[in-house]
Amino acid sequence: MHIADGVLPASVCVAGYAATAAVTWYSIHKIKQEGNPEENIPKASLLTSAFFVASWIHIPIPPTSVHLLLNGLTGAVLGYFAFPAILIGLFFQAIMFQHGGLTTLGVNAIIIGLPALIAGHVFRLRGVTGNITRLKTGVFGFIASLCAIGISVGLFTVILINFIPADLDADEERHAILVLALAHVFLILIEGTMTAFITSFLQKVKPGLLSR
Repeated sequence: MHIADGVLPASVCVAGYAATAAVTWYSIHKIKQEGNPEENIPKASLLTSAFFVASWIHIPIPPTSVHLLLNGLTGAVLGYFAFPAILIGLFFQAIMFQHGGLTTLGVNAIIIGLPALIAGHVFRLRGVTGNITRLKTGVFGFIASLCAIGISVGLFTVILINFIPADLDADEERHAILVLALAHVFLILIEGTMTAFITSFLQKVKPGLLSR
């Protein structure tokens, strides 16, 4: 799910940075409107670390493999902190392990971070229909994760298919991209279940850790 340097044209990379700057500004603006945003910084740091490490947990799904994203869980727990947290995690992945790239950092942030914000909004809907229970929290945690990964996969697939480098075989690349996209169906189920259990557990022991 990380697009490397040299894959996308410069215009797309610039557009990615512009969109990331706008979403980052919006996220920080909303964070500043919260009562005491400083109290969420330790929680954001923890989820940033988890996101950073998650990309190294690969799940083999023949003929390829996928890695954990955790953007649904990040959105459910952090709310508006999710996008800056993922942006920081992507930056360190790029400079320390060449996972993704610096020229494509903006595009990757939109692919993974923007769905995390959407997941946060979906997760908050659990409180619209009455009391918040553990079961309801788990269900909305699953749905939030499903939305986050599904949107990320969709964005990743559309961008890559429309900007396949001219020196590559377009048909083979499209086939490989679609196979990779389909492999993420299993990741949706795995992460959705994991997010459901984690959010349900937090609702029981420390509901204040979940986004509201």
